[in-house]
Amino acid sequence: MEYHPWTSKWLDAVCQLWNEQCGDRFPMRAELLRQNSLDDPHLLPEGSWVAVEEESLRPVGVVIAKRWSEADPVTWGKGTGWIQALLVDRAYRRQGIGAELLKRAESALFQQNVVKISLGSDWWHYFPGVPDEEQETMRWVERRGYIAGKQLFDLISSQEETAEKQPSSSAELPVFADVTFREGKPEDRDALLAFFNRCFPGRWEYEAICYFEKGGTGREYVLAEKNGTMIGFCRINDARSPIIAQNVYWAPLFADELGGIGPLGIDLQERKYGYGRAVVEAGIYFLRQRGIERICIDWTDLVDFYRKLGFEVWKGYRSYSKILNVG
Repeated sequence: MEYHPWTSKWLDAVCQLWNEQCGDRFPMRAELLRQNSLDDPHLLPEGSWVAVEEESLRPVGVVIAKRWSEADPVTWGKGTGWIQALLVDRAYRRQGIGAELLKRAESALFQQNVVKISLGSDWWHYFPGVPDEEQETMRWVERRGYIAGKQLFDLISSQEETAEKQPSSSAELPVFADVTFREGKPEDRDALLAFFNRCFPGRWEYEAICYFEKGGTGREYVLAEKNGTMIGFCRINDARSPIIAQNVYWAPLFADELGGIGPLGIDLQERKYGYGRAVVEAGIYFLRQRGIERICIDWTDLVDFYRKLGFEVWKGYRSYSKILNVG
């Protein structure tokens, strides 16, 4: 077995390997693999490798590692390293390939002085943890020192399901005496980034910065405003979004277009008034106006909250992390 650095040379072949192994559940696209696993500045090249069968030169395994970058405008993730993906062809498992890939990734992350390694949940992640159906993988990583954490879910809803469980949620915008909801516009950029910096500094702030840097016009953000002041937001995604967003990663599973909702948040001073639920309803409304019937909410444990809006569990994950002894 040969081990080669993960570079664009292997993009199409690794995409094919991914789809052969789990494309029926998590279909990979070359543009998504490039966006999340090559173009991300958090990629750790020294910890990202492709296992290649010597005779055929065919990839049979891959590991992709990431770490916080000093160039980041936010400190979220500092001290943490991530293994974004670790995949081995089923026909080549139990031969030490996965263990070797993991060792290379962990060694490189250790050299970066990270104190914790998380499986998934990275910047531009694919998964918030290990998919529920990968029970063998869970046992495998546990034997290697990873500790199980929270149960997390992707949720999904169609227009018919939403209408049955919450008849008003897709019919019109929520109405409050002093709060309104609207789609963002290009001129909202500075106010939205200032809102994130004040109320949600960190990952969501960084994602918004990247969104506008990649040509975002504001249409992916529903804004909640109270007397003209921004008090909340809801991210909505579709096929026209400038970034393939996390809640539409697996859109190829459906013949019709998949829309996405999340993240979302309300200013701490404005909570407990129903604005959180309302901003989700507004997100549903605007996606319905675009003709999107099927909507995904990714990476959440608020199943009961979203079930009231017609969403049900679609996919499940278990978070895993490992603390390193540094210094």
